[in-house]
Amino acid sequence: MFLNGLDDLDQKIVQLLIENARMSYSEIGDKIGISRVAVKARIRALEKRGIIEEYTTIINPQKIGGAVSCYFEIETTPESFNKVIKILSDNDIITQIYRVTGKNKLHVHAVASSGEEMEELLLRVIDPLPGIISSSCNMILSRIKDIKGLRL
Repeated sequence: MFLNGLDDLDQKIVQLLIENARMSYSEIGDKIGISRVAVKARIRALEKRGIIEEYTTIINPQKIGGAVSCYFEIETTPESFNKVIKILSDNDIITQIYRVTGKNKLHVHAVASSGEEMEELLLRVIDPLPGIISSSCNMILSRIKDIKGLRL
């Protein structure tokens, strides 16, 4: 896939960082045929432009004993939409919130340390949300495919 504003070298750098964000400037330079200094300058430029947002460690909740991962589909009334977003955003168990197609619809992901903690989230946060038209919860049983970032 070609992205406007990314030349061939930038695309190669981004692809290598997607595969291994801990790869050194020297390793990247060796793989794509430019100097370590040039790689560093290009990565800094990609960060400054907001193309690369962050480097992070991703934990698989299914590999941690007792962790429960669920996603919710929530539809609200228009007047409650922003308040619902605020309530969900302020909760540490909620890991992602996406606005999806359809009027005032949200896709929400949560990771709790136990089934009891997830039930507590449902009882104390999700169920009492204001202006809810519909809400559903699905527990994630296993990760089959989970691509991080954009594939070039």
